[in-house]
Amino acid sequence: MLELSSLEHTWIIDVDGTIVKHNGYKIDGYDTLLEGVKEFFYTIDKNDKIVLLTARTNEHMENLKRFLKDNNIRYDYLLTDMPMGERILINDEKPSGLKTAVAVNKKRDAKISLAYHINEEL
Repeated sequence: MLELSSLEHTWIIDVDGTIVKHNGYKIDGYDTLLEGVKEFFYTIDKNDKIVLLTARTNEHMENLKRFLKDNNIRYDYLLTDMPMGERILINDEKPSGLKTAVAVNKKRDAKISLAYHINEEL
């Protein structure tokens, strides 16, 4: 279980294989939301920011945006044309010792299941 501070958070989440079936829009002709995604997004505080990343090109964005809206998946930013390689997050550690970068890898197309706890003392 992740232990997070009570500060506002930025969630950086990949699209394909993480919240929707990987390449479903190409294989099936439409996107399919993965198991647990709606429930997970409901746990994210309304004051937190959500950044979605995808390697999809801009030509596929209108369909993706419509799909996300139809499924009540909120986001603040949607970044397209991202490289398919590793996503590297670099952030500073607060003087209190709070580590401000967290990475989670999940199996492609598996249920999203991320347990976290807000620690008011961090």
